[in-house]
Amino acid sequence: MSEAELVLRSTRVVTPEGTRSASILVAGGKITAVEPYDTPVPAGARLEDVGDHVVLPGLVDTHVHVNDPGRTEWEGFWTATRAAAAGGITTLVDMPLNSLPPTTTVDHLRTKREVAADKAHIDVGFWGGALPDNVKDLRPLHEAGVFGFKAFLSPSGVDEFPHLDQEQLARSLAEISSFGGLLIVHAEDPHHLAAAPQQGGPHYRHFLASRPRDAEDTAIAGLIAAAKRFDARVHVLHLSSSDALPLIAGARAEGVRLTVETCPHYLTLTAEEVPDGASEFKCCPPIREAANQDLLWQALADGTIDCVVTDHSPSTADLKTDDFATAWGGISGLQLSLPAMWTAARARGHSLEDIARWMSARTAALVGLTEKGAVEAGRDADFAVLAPDETFTVDPAALQHRNHVTAYAGRTLYGVVKSTWLRGRRVVADGEFTEPQGRLLTRAH
Repeated sequence: MSEAELVLRSTRVVTPEGTRSASILVAGGKITAVEPYDTPVPAGARLEDVGDHVVLPGLVDTHVHVNDPGRTEWEGFWTATRAAAAGGITTLVDMPLNSLPPTTTVDHLRTKREVAADKAHIDVGFWGGALPDNVKDLRPLHEAGVFGFKAFLSPSGVDEFPHLDQEQLARSLAEISSFGGLLIVHAEDPHHLAAAPQQGGPHYRHFLASRPRDAEDTAIAGLIAAAKRFDARVHVLHLSSSDALPLIAGARAEGVRLTVETCPHYLTLTAEEVPDGASEFKCCPPIREAANQDLLWQALADGTIDCVVTDHSPSTADLKTDDFATAWGGISGLQLSLPAMWTAARARGHSLEDIARWMSARTAALVGLTEKGAVEAGRDADFAVLAPDETFTVDPAALQHRNHVTAYAGRTLYGVVKSTWLRGRRVVADGEFTEPQGRLLTRAH
């Protein structure tokens, strides 16, 4: 019998080998064994039987804008990690921009870690940023434990995080590839964006026209060429254009080290349903048409798209004006990503095993978190306990996000998170939270 302090038992445990009845044995914050359901409880161990609720591996969200310090009126580590925990997410990786300072030097990383240290309800890691003038800072940031580097190929929306032109991209990528790092890229081409019609106003169709698919497609093609040139590892952030999928598949067939993510809002919301003036739906690249969405789902199913992350990018309500040109672009979805995805996935014939693969196993693998991402011996005892057939209607006021603005307001979703566990300790159950127990993570050296 394996050592155990806790036995978590369910008739439905999602493991890498499939879903089965099981007893999960936990000691020292780790899974020590996954045994048959009726395995006797070891002496001294506590039994937690969740019945027919599904035990998933805790989700790993590698794309979150926490905005702390500097823009904490937008979010912050306390509220972001509570919202994540409430949604079954046990690990997040914070983006380097929208905080002040941005995570572009080791000193700035240290500042961010100090701010996060006593506020994290779940585990938190950090991306670094690649700017036109910080190539010298990339290796020190890598050695300090960031999981990789984010770059924009078009304006980011904040002055302190300028985008890279093609020459600057090449310089950053050459440096990052020299130490085996990862570059993650907001891929929209600025020239295509500049050439697109910019009408502004409340009509979503005008905003959609201002961020055309070919801006994504061209930027991704350029990124693929640069990755080939430097034999570099690159990752496309928040893919929304299905037109880029053949490029991506072709590059992979040629051996380019390319991974791709998309987001729940591209997979569950469509351009056709966005009301005029409803800038809670605004993000860049944009939510596109239903036919485009179908192709994203197909690419997720066949593995062309690797994983699903939130790109949680909140702001204060006053920045979500009814003019799509001037409103802040970003979807707040951290707490709702699991039920939103599960609602859409089940309707398309996908399983919770698929959800675990897309939102936990592959995201953990992307950033090298080998102790996360699966319910199996040796991994951290991070779990989301889900009632998959229960529904709820999204009430923005009930969310843990600092600002109660969401594109999912009023939607009825499947999947109620009953409890979330971090290293064998329940951090939230039925809306009740413990004190912060999260750790600050660094890339494995």
